[in-house]
Amino acid sequence: MASPLILFRLLLAFVLPLLTTALKFDIQAHPGHESASKERCIRNFVAKDQLVVVTAKISGSRGDGMVLNLHIKDAIGNDYARPRDVAGENRYAFTSHSDSAFDVCFENILTATHPVMSPSRSVELDIDVGADAKDWSAIQAGEKLKPVEAELRRVAEVANEVVSELEYLRTREIKLRDTNESTNERVKWFAVGVMGTLVGLGAWQIVYLRAYFRSKHLI
Repeated sequence: MASPLILFRLLLAFVLPLLTTALKFDIQAHPGHESASKERCIRNFVAKDQLVVVTAKISGSRGDGMVLNLHIKDAIGNDYARPRDVAGENRYAFTSHSDSAFDVCFENILTATHPVMSPSRSVELDIDVGADAKDWSAIQAGEKLKPVEAELRRVAEVANEVVSELEYLRTREIKLRDTNESTNERVKWFAVGVMGTLVGLGAWQIVYLRAYFRSKHLI
């Protein structure tokens, strides 16, 4: 009988592809020069050394009075792609350098010298990570696999990636919990030290004042 972990992996592997779909949105063009504040970014998370394939289908064409630039970067400063004036279907593949979030940013610049009604471009964005980013047709042909064998292999890799990500989240939760407990312990002892200092200061003031009043023969 299959173990619950194996059944869980298979369930995730079959269900997750059904839930994924391309993201569609419009980007309004703005006049002027390039500006990071005008970028519209989509963020995703990727583990270290994972293959990522970004597919962007962009409406319009070059020379239509708009210039759409694309920028793929991660949260720690690595640039993976920065194409200019893109249109049509474009695909960019890279391998992540570290466990980090990465952004796919778009900026649409209006360059037309004549008025343009509602200047915007439509974008259909699809991001594949890990096993989903591989060309399984080429793998099947290269290794002479049957369609069922290729699909099972893909399912196994997707399931392993999901389990690895869950394990990463569990490890991260443990680290955050340990940090929180350590911080609470330090705060507790700091509070005890402050209270001790205040009590000692109060006792010293009482002793000092009593000695002062006695020296003045007030008590």
